[in-house]
Amino acid sequence: MSGITKDSVTRSRVMARKIAVTAIFTSMAVVLMYLEFNLPFMPGFLKFDFSELPVLIGSFSLGPVYGIVIELLKNLIHLPATGTSGIGELSNFITGSIYVFTAGFFYEKHRTKKGAIAALLIATAALAVFAVPFNFFFTLPLYGSVAGFPMDAILGMSSAVNPLITDKLSLVLWAFLPFNLFKGLVIGFITFWVYKPISKLINSTYKKTR
Repeated sequence: MSGITKDSVTRSRVMARKIAVTAIFTSMAVVLMYLEFNLPFMPGFLKFDFSELPVLIGSFSLGPVYGIVIELLKNLIHLPATGTSGIGELSNFITGSIYVFTAGFFYEKHRTKKGAIAALLIATAALAVFAVPFNFFFTLPLYGSVAGFPMDAILGMSSAVNPLITDKLSLVLWAFLPFNLFKGLVIGFITFWVYKPISKLINSTYKKTR
């Protein structure tokens, strides 16, 4: 017992609290992932949900690495219910990780209201910019080769709701780009208003372990 110190016990308790909070945020994200819906002028395969909200809050409150962990767990748990051969979950994990890690990393260095706003805007921009080449070179070809969903079918479905979409490039510019901008801004706006009350609750819980 001589090797056990007060500091080590405190660290263990804090870690246990972080794991518990991670589990709670993951559970919330999984539930929200099932509550997806279509957006106007967007192809039917681009469905919006609020599952990034608890992930982003987790990244803000626990740190950017925990944000990626929650993002990973969320998609792994959802994997058995996938209708995209896992491609949707893989894409969601990669793009979501870019978003929540960028926001969490910046906010960790600038923990103010202005810092939070800047973190959310930078993360949204990073998500939107990254999504263009990522979907063009990775996601869309993967749907064709793995899921057997040809590009002609994707373009036909997309142009039916948005006549500006005529080819692969216009698809990522007029569908994926605005979709991710909208997603990042909406999730960021909600996070900005709900994060403080939630973080106070989490911080008060941490203080009890000290």
